[in-house]
Formats: sequence, C-alpha cells, structure tokens
Amino acid sequence: MTDREFDLVLFGATGFVGKLTADYLAETAPSGARIALAGRSPDKLTAVRDELGPVAANWPLLVADSSDQSALDALAARTKVVVTTVGPYLRYGMALVQACARAGTHYADLTGEPLFIRECIDRYGEQAAATGAKIVNSCGYDSIPSDLSVYQLYRRSVDDNTGELTDTTLVAWLKGGASGGTIDSGRAMMEAIAADPAKGSVLSHPYSLSPDRSMEPDVGRQSDQALSRASAIDPSLGGWVTTFIMAQHNTKIVRRSNGLLGWVYGKNFRYREVMGTGSSPAAPLVAAGFAGGIAATMVTGAVLSRVAAGRRLLDRILPKPGTGPDEKSRRSGWFTMKTFARTTSGTKYVCTFAGKGDPGYQATSVMLGEAGLSLAFDELPELAGILTPASAMGDALTERLRATGMTVKVERV
Repeated sequence: MTDREFDLVLFGATGFVGKLTADYLAETAPSGARIALAGRSPDKLTAVRDELGPVAANWPLLVADSSDQSALDALAARTKVVVTTVGPYLRYGMALVQACARAGTHYADLTGEPLFIRECIDRYGEQAAATGAKIVNSCGYDSIPSDLSVYQLYRRSVDDNTGELTDTTLVAWLKGGASGGTIDSGRAMMEAIAADPAKGSVLSHPYSLSPDRSMEPDVGRQSDQALSRASAIDPSLGGWVTTFIMAQHNTKIVRRSNGLLGWVYGKNFRYREVMGTGSSPAAPLVAAGFAGGIAATMVTGAVLSRVAAGRRLLDRILPKPGTGPDEKSRRSGWFTMKTFARTTSGTKYVCTFAGKGDPGYQATSVMLGEAGLSLAFDELPELAGILTPASAMGDALTERLRATGMTVKVERV
C-alpha cells in the first residue's frame, strides 16, 4: 500500500468519539503523517478540522455516507488504514468493512457487537485474508485492555517457561458512564435478535467468534454472570464482584485471539470477566443489584425491541448516540483491570492494565487512535482477515499504549 494517498482516514470524525479521536491524532500523529477526516457533512467536517489547530489545517476532508458503497469503496482505495467510529456497526458498518476487505485496506473500529463481528467473519473474512486487509474490531475500552492483558500474560508465561494458561479472570474497576452509542449498539443487537431469534446463539455461546469451534477446549460452562466475594478469585482481593456489562463481548474477543494465534494460550484455557464493587458494607447489595439489573435490562430491552411501541419508548428514555460527558467529567474518569491467571505448572500471574480518563470516551479515543497509527506505521505480523487487537498488533500496540502513560504490566505472584 505504499502508493496510497493517505496513511489514515478517520471516518465519523464529526461524532462525539470521532472528535475526541481526531483531537488525539492531531496531538500525537508523527510529523508528516498523511491523515484525512471523513464523514457525510462537509460543513461539520470543516468545523472539526478548524478546531484542531494549525497541525490539521491541511488535512483533506472526504465526504462519504455509510450507506454509499461506491463512496466507501473510493475512500478505502485511497488510504492504508480506515479508523471508524460510525455505529451501531450492525446498522451502519458493514459497507465499510466490505470496501476495506476488497481494497486490502486495514481497518479499526469500536464495536462491542458480537453479531456484527460474526457477520464480518462470515461475509468478508476470506476476502480480507486474501487481499491482506487487517480488519480489527473492538479497538477501544471494549476490548483492548481485556485482549492485551491476556496476550501479555501468555507472553510472560512463555518467557518464564511456566506452562500454558488455565483459569484466568479479569476484575474491572472504573469511573465512567455508558455512552449513548454503546447503548444504541445494544439496542441494534436486540432488534436483530427479535427479527431472527437464531442469532441469539452468537451472544450466548462462549466460542461464537472462534475461527474453528472444533479446536476449542472443553472446559465446561463459562457464564458471563457473576456474584461472589472477590477473594474467591484471589486472596489478595477484598469486597465483592458482580457481572461486568461488557464481559459477554470481551470474553469472546479474547477467545477469538487465542484461536487466531493457534490456541497458544492453552488447551485448558478458561476465561471470564467480573466487575469489582468495593468492600463497603453496602458492596454485596450493590453487587447483587447490578447483576440483577443487567439481567433485567437485557430481558426488558429484548421484549421492547420486538414491537414498534416498545422501540418508540426506548427512543424517548435512552441517551442519544453522539452524546457524552463534558471535558471535566471525561478527564476525571479512570479504569483499572487486573487479570489473574494460573498456568499448568501452578504459577500465578497478575496483569494490571490501567489508565486515566473516562474509559468509554477519553481512554477509548487514545486506544483507537493508537490502534490506527499502529496499523499505519508499525511492523506487524503478516496475519490478515477479521482480527482482534492482540492477534493483529499485540506487542506493538502494548508498547504504544505504555508510551501514552497507560499501565500494562505482568507480575509473578
């Protein structure tokens, strides 16, 4: 792709997270990087570029709509990498994946939608592999910390020669909120399942994104629901843990990485994610309420998504896509994820992945921006197709995120 006009095109630059990502790229992209901003409104694109300052003054503006296949084909053919924030991806993302797979153009998105990724694999996986396109899904808080944490645990176990990974559990703590876009993505999946109930198995099966289910380990039931004392995971932990709202997605990404890398994590690799609720007297009630609330919300949302009146009600009460917190709130957020792992030799490790900024907005824009820059400029494994952050950019992206100030470290305990 040395003859491409651009190194990176940011599609959806006028959206909330798109603007944050554009701002991050303007601050950190290497000198001489050929970056363009893309979206459907030339006036809004101009306004975004004007806010970025002199460094972006000459960035070209590309007008394309997510439903215009010919425009997306032309866009993909002009650049080495497309980074997209235009979701829900089930509704608006497939045409761009098709364009990038066809053109051999690398791609990164923020999807937390297993149904979308499954469709990408089925429709364009072989074509992307043939053209050399790295189509990398889930390059934000969903699911980079999860994916890279387990990847780095694997790398450390290999360096120490301590055997394969077995029971592995991520515990998440965070300060931040769910974005309107994330909620709308959940709605899009509920509506798709309401229209075709068979698609529900993609959400419920732990290996629904596997490159080859027949190769997956038989380790028994792996539930994404949780409610227990944290010490059951590791004696060093106090308080309680509960269901982590993104576990259902992140765990599938991590298991897909294992398969794409040749099942190197281990033939008895077992993975789950939970969220910490602290150790105050109210912690068990908070944990129980959160677990029950997530289950009830999923059931209620699925029921309401089946009928037009229910969808109209959800339109009125849920946050709108493209909205988000102010700068002070975004910068006051944080996240810490600790992943506890055992190996076949009995060795125990913990990987800490932590960062500042609201995980769904500030931190996500950093992760997505660095993923795009890694695809554009780093020497990466030759693997192509529908990929994950770890399988596409594992070590390179880890080092990039460390350089931004995020903590990614593995300790033997």
